[in-house]
Amino acid sequence: MHHNSFRRWATLSAALAATAASALTVLPVGAAEAAPQPVDVQLLSVTDLHGYLTPQNDAANGTVKDAQGRTIVVGGAPYIAAHLKNLRQGHQNSITFTTGDDFSGWPVEVAYHQDEPTVEFLNSIGVEFAAVGNHELDRTLEFLRGHMGKGQCFGVVDVDSCFTDSTGRRFHGADYTISSANITRKGSTTPIFKPYVIKHVKVHGGREVRIGFINLTTTTTVAGSTSYQPELDNLPLVETANRYAAELKRQGVEAIVANVHEGGSAGGFYDGCTNPSGPVVDFAKQVSPDIDAIVTGHWHALFNCTIPDPAGNPRPVVEAANHGRLISEINLKIDPKTGEVIRSATTAVNHPVTRDVAPDPAAARLVDYWNARSAQTAARPVGRISGDITRTRAADGESTLGNLVADVEYADARHGGPVDLALVATAPLKGSASLRGDLRFAKGTNPADGDGTVLFGEAWAAFGYANPVLTVSLTGRQIEQALEQQWQKQADGTVRFGPLAVSDNVRYSYDASRPVGDRIDPSQVLIGGAPLDLGRTYRVAALAYTLIGADGFDALASFTDPVRNSRDYDAFRAYFQANETVAPPALDRVTAL
Repeated sequence: MHHNSFRRWATLSAALAATAASALTVLPVGAAEAAPQPVDVQLLSVTDLHGYLTPQNDAANGTVKDAQGRTIVVGGAPYIAAHLKNLRQGHQNSITFTTGDDFSGWPVEVAYHQDEPTVEFLNSIGVEFAAVGNHELDRTLEFLRGHMGKGQCFGVVDVDSCFTDSTGRRFHGADYTISSANITRKGSTTPIFKPYVIKHVKVHGGREVRIGFINLTTTTTVAGSTSYQPELDNLPLVETANRYAAELKRQGVEAIVANVHEGGSAGGFYDGCTNPSGPVVDFAKQVSPDIDAIVTGHWHALFNCTIPDPAGNPRPVVEAANHGRLISEINLKIDPKTGEVIRSATTAVNHPVTRDVAPDPAAARLVDYWNARSAQTAARPVGRISGDITRTRAADGESTLGNLVADVEYADARHGGPVDLALVATAPLKGSASLRGDLRFAKGTNPADGDGTVLFGEAWAAFGYANPVLTVSLTGRQIEQALEQQWQKQADGTVRFGPLAVSDNVRYSYDASRPVGDRIDPSQVLIGGAPLDLGRTYRVAALAYTLIGADGFDALASFTDPVRNSRDYDAFRAYFQANETVAPPALDRVTAL
């Protein structure tokens, strides 16, 4: 710089500084301060965990794909816990929650123990609230609220419920809020659970901002096969969310998040968004602009989308796959004066729960403990048999296991009211079979086993997939049609046979030489010794999955007056406990003419 230029620049700078200093001195006390910095709030969530605490090694449950289609190995409670700790680093305000289907754990180490290990884990990682998913209602409402929510015990403590956890303490229920705005009792519009949760975040100067989380449950819950709850109702998602968004606004809550157990799909990349579609995408396009972010689940999909709200403002919509494979992170910036989310500054990212970090030691101990405990539970005797009870089908379609399960369902339904017969899809024409294994008289490889002994794990593996036994009303004509549907023509012209087992008070014959659809003579179907009356209404027990037509028996789906009984697993064990020794049922209920 030229010497004279430098001197002029220095003089000008000094003059500007003097002007600024004099300006500062004349401002009155308390006059305009710099605009306060936005408040940063981190939201961390998982969805559809389903009790997958043990790291899985198969592609579906233990991997995700990156943007280049490469496989990343993910999941497991020790790694979820470790990643959450890492993600929270440097965040003064962090809120952790789940989007439903934490329960109905399919891994046996969780399922054997009433889903209590899942609650222990969610408590340990600091979950603050959880939406009710459809699978949270796979048992009774009282089970969810009383047992899972409050730790109320049933049966024998440490045998049937309230197990000793990995820290040596007895199960005490969730430390977090279980919430749903749209699950009500039949005919009511008042939610059974808390409809929303408000979280308070401190702001400089002792003030605070509030964030409202509206929790919603898929409207398929009440009539879903495992969550079938005839005494409950589902309110619609959009209208319910709008109702509570307006209520939160009236309370002065400006930052609002919808935590919705309902999903969609948007490509296969864990942090991408390709051609988004599905119920939650429709929800996102319609629901109130007062909602600033949408976290979703249920579809086990993985995506990170921005979908404009009805006012045209950007709004994140995320889903974090299932089984602990991803953690969703949304970062909100909130204006501390107005409490409103600065939408343009909101960011969202899905993090794969990689296994290249040190596993959390406490979570690793928890997983090891419950896996060891599951081996002990599996070895517990629950009953006795006097001979093999198997899925092997006779020429007429009967099997000893099919007949036994029909008797189990009949006995279970009788606890809840009158029942005329039970039906079991033993080899379904579509869907999955509830008959999953054989019970052998000879002792197996488990040292706890003996000839004729049925162990807990053996009973669990023989029958059931966490489905409830329902008692429903069907006409004699509908029962006849269902029996006819045991034979169905396939696309290649062949006829497939999917036998229905019946309870021991039923006898029927069929003529396979006749045309499909005309093989049953109602006069040859005897219920309690009396011929099937096509005009009469019967009370029929069967699994919900079968009754809603998922097994291929559409004639059953027009049932009325459903009553929910026990879960399949529980009904099966109860039958063994009620009978000193169970004999293989005779194969004399069906006659092929």
